[in-house]
Amino acid sequence: MIGPEEGVMQSRAQAMAAILEIMTDQLLIVCNGFPSREACKLRDRAQNFYMIGSMGATAAIGLGLALAQPEKTVVVFDGDGNVLMSLGTLATMSALRPKNLIHVVFDNEVYGTTGNQPTYSRVVGLDKMAKAAGYKNVERVWEREDIVYEFKAMLGDDGPSFLLIKVNEQLEEADRIALGPVELTKRFKGSVT
Repeated sequence: MIGPEEGVMQSRAQAMAAILEIMTDQLLIVCNGFPSREACKLRDRAQNFYMIGSMGATAAIGLGLALAQPEKTVVVFDGDGNVLMSLGTLATMSALRPKNLIHVVFDNEVYGTTGNQPTYSRVVGLDKMAKAAGYKNVERVWEREDIVYEFKAMLGDDGPSFLLIKVNEQLEEADRIALGPVELTKRFKGSVT
C-alpha cells in the first residue's frame, strides 16, 4: 500500500525531520499520539510541548500561545484527525490573525494512533478549508524540497500560515514521552519566559 495519495512516499517522521532541522528558537506545540513521540525522538528540546492524551486541542493551544507571545514564532504540528476534530479553530485562527503562527498539518488520511481508521481528509481538502477560513498563507506539499521551501517562506512572512503536508501511513519507532504533563509544562514554561 503506497499511502493516502498515489505517489506519496514521505513519512510523517521524514517530513517532521525536514522542518525540525530548520527550526531554531521557535516554540513548538505537537499533537497527541505518534506525532508527539516522533517529534520527541527526532529533536526533543525545552521549546517543544507535546500533547499527551488530548486530541484536537493543539491548534487552539498554539493560537493562545501566539497571542500571548507575539514576539515569538509559534509552530503547531497537527494531524488531519486532530484538525477535523476541532474545525472551529480554523475560523478562530483566521479571525484573530496571529502573524506569528505556522500551522503545519501532517495529513496521512488516517487516525494512525488508534489503528489507521480513515479520516475524511481524503475527500475534504483541509488546505482548502484553511484558505476558505482566511489563513493568510496556505500551501499543500508532498516532497522534502517543497516542505523546506514553503516552511522557510512562512518563517519569513506574516501569518497565520497553514502548511498541509501529505504523508504516508508509515510510523517511526518511538517510545512514549518520558516526561509527564506537569514536567512538560514546567519545562516548556521555562523556555518561554
